Amino acid sequence: MRLVLDTNVVVSALLWKGAPRRLLRAVAEAGVELCTSRPLLAELAVVLSRSKFKKKISDLGFSPEQLFDSYAKCAEVVQAALVPRLAPDPDDDVVIGTALAAKADFLITGDRALLSIATYESVRIISVREALDAIARGFPHEDH
Repeated sequence: MRLVLDTNVVVSALLWKGAPRRLLRAVAEAGVELCTSRPLLAELAVVLSRSKFKKKISDLGFSPEQLFDSYAKCAEVVQAALVPRLAPDPDDDVVIGTALAAKADFLITGDRALLSIATYESVRIISVREALDAIARGFPHEDH
């Protein structure tokens, strides 16, 4: 199984307890492949450096760079494919393009507008909870 995580999911997983963090753990335990792209990594670096997260990151005992590196090391970097304008927010098109280029089974996001697309070509766009369910089921191929 190959996954692309939207930046909102990665930030939630790195900074808080909850379903996104459980997803990152499940990914590691199940041997699921995480994929990302340079634009998504750049967005993650910017978001983690925002002042509103400074105290939270410090309370965790990390720097933004350490959190960034911990995620970047566990994800394969692909060149995002160009896609036609799909998402209500044009910035989300790179997330879809990353999932296509990665040949991802799922793009996982908390963004309702992106979730509303549901599927693009071979990529299913799902929530964190749906991803946790898919990993728990072992992602049967007939669901693909």
